[in-house]
Amino acid sequence: MTMTPQPLPARPHLHVLLASPRGFCAGVERAIQIVEMALEKHGSPVYVRHEIVHNKRVVKRLEAMGAIFVEELDEVPSERPVVFSAHGVPKTVPREAQTRAMIFLDATCPLVSKVHVEAERHYAKGLDIVLIGHAGHPEVVGTMGQLPEGAITLVETPEDALHFTPRDPTKLALITQTTLSVDDAAGVISVLRQRFPSIRRPHKEDICYATTNRQSAVRTIAPRCNAILVIGAPTSSNSMRLVEVAQRLGCESSWLVESAKEIPWGELGQPVVLGITAGASAPEELVEEVLNALHQRFTVTMEEISVTKEHVTFKLPRRLNA
Repeated sequence: MTMTPQPLPARPHLHVLLASPRGFCAGVERAIQIVEMALEKHGSPVYVRHEIVHNKRVVKRLEAMGAIFVEELDEVPSERPVVFSAHGVPKTVPREAQTRAMIFLDATCPLVSKVHVEAERHYAKGLDIVLIGHAGHPEVVGTMGQLPEGAITLVETPEDALHFTPRDPTKLALITQTTLSVDDAAGVISVLRQRFPSIRRPHKEDICYATTNRQSAVRTIAPRCNAILVIGAPTSSNSMRLVEVAQRLGCESSWLVESAKEIPWGELGQPVVLGITAGASAPEELVEEVLNALHQRFTVTMEEISVTKEHVTFKLPRRLNA
């Protein structure tokens, strides 16, 4: 007796809205390239103080090439080159490297360096500085470390801004972490401006173009989505902010995943429309892996939603070409 093969059950349909821009920004690409070129020029090992960017896949790839990641400079032999991460470092770090006659390369994102310069200019004018940011984040640690202790006051929330007491309300300046939620920063700035109308603000917003663009793309797709996956690391501020933006706009089923292995299938269920984006330190290969995982469970159609095109590039340190 011949058995008639039974047809496989049809996979449910899933429409994917792929946010653009997403993934690597110019500062992240520059930082990674600095480590790669340092390895090519100096050989292995090249040390990197802190994760060059907040992404395990990137870190593991660079480790395989010969990079060694450390938390403090005293873990680095004086005869080997060291790279400072894209988040920036306190001034004490390059000072120590110079004292030890080390070869060091600064991969600080130029947009973070811009905030450092702003802080120094305000300080030179005798202004007290308010920094909006997240306590303990490497960028915040680096920015506050540009000036003597007490010169910068960290404010995280509107409540902090409400209770902040300056030495002189007429001599204040404002700077921000580059990877904040645009909406959250606006809320804190609003309180500070109401309390201190003369507070000096940046000529150009400190929140970087990549953070702003990725949040704008999520704002565009969120109203159409049943769920959103943000690809990025839990230590990545800009990635965490993308989840928050999506949830704030009503897409409560929004998750941060580092890779396809972390997709919460049980909670995800069978959405009709799924949004996908990636934080500024997440490589596009992770997006492709998530899409491949979706294709195995769903009949997928895709639509890329682009809010702008990015053409930003940053110069590499001269020392790499010397």
